[in-house]
Amino acid sequence: MPSDDHAVMDLRLVVGLNVQRIRRAQALSQEELSFRSGFTRAYLSGLEAGRRNPTLLSLAKLATALSVDIEELTKRPGKNARASAGDCAVAPRERRKGKS
Repeated sequence: MPSDDHAVMDLRLVVGLNVQRIRRAQALSQEELSFRSGFTRAYLSGLEAGRRNPTLLSLAKLATALSVDIEELTKRPGKNARASAGDCAVAPRERRKGKS
């Protein structure tokens, strides 16, 4: 069962990193994406950090707000991007451990 939890967390990170990458490529702030999507900036921050589990409807709203296909939000990065995604994924886990 832990492997299922890991797979779910991994997908959350993939979605979050894709949203962040696309948002930054479009030179949008989280606040601007918030206005476009209807989500709060705090929600978007949590989503980009992989702490949120967006529904399909949420992914559809984000894709529309970013003018991309929903598949772009769930696409796993290539090998080179995976290393940086792993680096980004470590920080939130370390912070949670420090708070415990």
